[in-house]
Amino acid sequence: MKFILDNWMLIAIALASGTMLLLPVIQGAATAGLDANGAVLLINREKAVVIDICEPSEFAAGHVGGAKNIPLGELEAKLTGVVKNKTAPLILVCQSGMRSGRAVAIAKKLGYDQAQSLGGGLAAWKSANLPVEKA
Repeated sequence: MKFILDNWMLIAIALASGTMLLLPVIQGAATAGLDANGAVLLINREKAVVIDICEPSEFAAGHVGGAKNIPLGELEAKLTGVVKNKTAPLILVCQSGMRSGRAVAIAKKLGYDQAQSLGGGLAAWKSANLPVEKA
């Protein structure tokens, strides 16, 4: 106990530096996913299926070309009916990339092992100057 009291400042510095080292890893996990260019390659080379998990009004405002709309709340019930081949690559897209992480977990639970999230969502797709369709 005396050691902790005598060296509290060193312990605080060690904890702060450890936190700073782990912060990029934690933030990277939150924004993890496929980047826009990687998604284009997967779509073109491996015929990946793009599923937009936004609500119909968001989907109508703009979406990745050729994407199919299944709102997140209906994903578990409807995904197997829309995408029959569970071995096909699957790209899940939302507006910012936050909801699609949950969608990947649902898809993997249903047996879609190649399911991936578009990191940054539709916003990242637009910032990469890739085409957006409107319904």
